[in-house]
Amino acid sequence: MYKIIGLLFLIIVAIVVISFTTLNAQSIQINYYFGEMDVPLAIALVASISAGILFGFIASFGMVLRLKRQNLKLKKSTKSAERELTSLRAVPSQNNH
Repeated sequence: MYKIIGLLFLIIVAIVVISFTTLNAQSIQINYYFGEMDVPLAIALVASISAGILFGFIASFGMVLRLKRQNLKLKKSTKSAERELTSLRAVPSQNNH
């Protein structure tokens, strides 16, 4: 079922991309520090969106690593607490009730 939904989603995205490309076929001029270049509008938009996604991943990479390290420390702490609890349960009770 998930494969069918994924395939339908992929087909819809492909149709949107193809229609977007045909609707934005005009060429634009991009000026940068060392020159200029004529590229189709659709390619310029896709390139800028892709660059934004890439920069977003790079910016969040440090936070993801920090959270993974924190998660590992918490798992170690939990295992230590579970071992201590198991050992305390194994000790016979000292109460004389």
